[in-house]
Amino acid sequence: MVIENKDRSWGMVIDTDKCTGCNGCVIACQVENNVPLNDQNKFERGRVMSWMRVERYWEGEFPDVKARFIPIPCQHCANAPCEPVCPVYATYHNNEGMNIQVYNRCVGTRYCANGCPYIVRFFNYWEPIWPEEMRNHLNPDVTVRSRGIMEKCSFCIQRVRRGARKAKEENRELKDGEITTACQDACSTQAITFGDLNDPESKVSKLSKDDRSYTLMPQFNTDPNVIYLASIKVNKEESQEEKAQSHD
Repeated sequence: MVIENKDRSWGMVIDTDKCTGCNGCVIACQVENNVPLNDQNKFERGRVMSWMRVERYWEGEFPDVKARFIPIPCQHCANAPCEPVCPVYATYHNNEGMNIQVYNRCVGTRYCANGCPYIVRFFNYWEPIWPEEMRNHLNPDVTVRSRGIMEKCSFCIQRVRRGARKAKEENRELKDGEITTACQDACSTQAITFGDLNDPESKVSKLSKDDRSYTLMPQFNTDPNVIYLASIKVNKEESQEEKAQSHD
């Protein structure tokens, strides 16, 4: 039974000022969601699969250049361009603000990947194979996808459903921060926050209204549920003056 609540809107806020580019979130996502391993052959063919990636860009002018990082999962857009192009309705937007991918309905047309401006949907070219010693480490709560279908970040929906069932069994409301994603748990700097955007008292809702908040590629009007916080720039001259004053 699928437990959906139309009053919720699951979302994520990522603080790019805290991100160090360690890729811990990428590895955690791969382990949690049974994402196939990437070997040299896949890299050479340009068929690497990763539900989440950390992109690097440079800020400033030489020699004062600083590396910046931005984690990019599926944006779970409210106006998702991937949804109307699917001929079998394998991807749709549910009542809780998440973009769902139905694996056993997908026929692998890849129309959704062509329509996604964020490049966060991946086609499974091969049957997933894990070394013998790693097969017992697969997450039993997540389906192992077969060759020929599309897959992407699911906001760790298995954790969301588990938390919702637990709250229902205990006859109570979900608490803010009770449900976390794998990437959030693995982030050493706590740059990732997950929660209900419709709850005005939730941490993720308050962060989404911060002055530093922005969304990727707003010109496409996709209305994503992943919101970023801009990095904080420090004026070099002001910082030098502050240091001089502290020494005085």
